[in-house]
Amino acid sequence: MSASAHGHSHGLVDESVKRSRDGLRAVGLALLVLGATAVAQALVFAASGSVALLADLIHNFGDAATAIPLGIAFALRSARGERLAGLAVVLAIFASACVAGYEAVVRIVDPREVDHLGALAAAGALGFAGNWIAAHVRSRAGRRLDSPALVADGAHARADAYVSLAVVASAVALYAGLDVADPLIGLAITAVILRITWESWNTISR
Repeated sequence: MSASAHGHSHGLVDESVKRSRDGLRAVGLALLVLGATAVAQALVFAASGSVALLADLIHNFGDAATAIPLGIAFALRSARGERLAGLAVVLAIFASACVAGYEAVVRIVDPREVDHLGALAAAGALGFAGNWIAAHVRSRAGRRLDSPALVADGAHARADAYVSLAVVASAVALYAGLDVADPLIGLAITAVILRITWESWNTISR
């Protein structure tokens, strides 16, 4: 007698349920990695005062927060929810760019001394590692689950990994005595974030 004749599947899990679980697993792991990265960077920012690190930190917190709408969409097993979550991702990226750009301009107008350059460089390297891991998790899951929102988030995190290296460059420039380099690198990071916003919007709209 077939499984359908019994009215159940004898332990087989519905595909939509498995997709939901896989999506939640990927989103949760990325949230854990980026959340830990952002907290560590926040501690270094409190000691160093680097606006380049602040830009990266704000962005990483925003990235971690995007896991919330994505997780809700996967839990509800809603394609429309995933599209809306993708839009939330784009808005979070754009908001982080605005905040980072504002802080960079403020620091150009009102320069401040940056301390603990070794810790600053380490925070940039940590940002690179955290984003690279999150990108791998999101991109692989996005392709497997055919989720544009996760694919966009993965591409975004991969680009963020390289953005975090700009924090290392800021530490090197400050060590060389180029104090204005820190807010200028913060502005450069803002420009990259805006570009990521546009690319992510194109991915979601398609």
